[in-house]
Amino acid sequence: MQYDDDVKKRLKRVEGQIRGVLRMMEEGQDCKDVVSQLSAVRSAADKAIAYIVAVNLEHCILEEKEAGRDTGKMVQEAIDLLVKSR
Repeated sequence: MQYDDDVKKRLKRVEGQIRGVLRMMEEGQDCKDVVSQLSAVRSAADKAIAYIVAVNLEHCILEEKEAGRDTGKMVQEAIDLLVKSR
């Protein structure tokens, strides 16, 4: 699978957020603020996961349909992957 620039930008943003959280911890920031930022990191990572699965699923479904194969199992695997990631 080829990963487009959008998903890479998302992950670079997550990387920056993680650095920010570490800096907050080193500066002794309040627990609530650190947890709030970690929650934002988790949300951003979840969105990146969903995006990757969705783009890959779309690509795979098109390939399977062109080959005349059933896509039900593939969709279920994608759903299971999303559920497992949470």
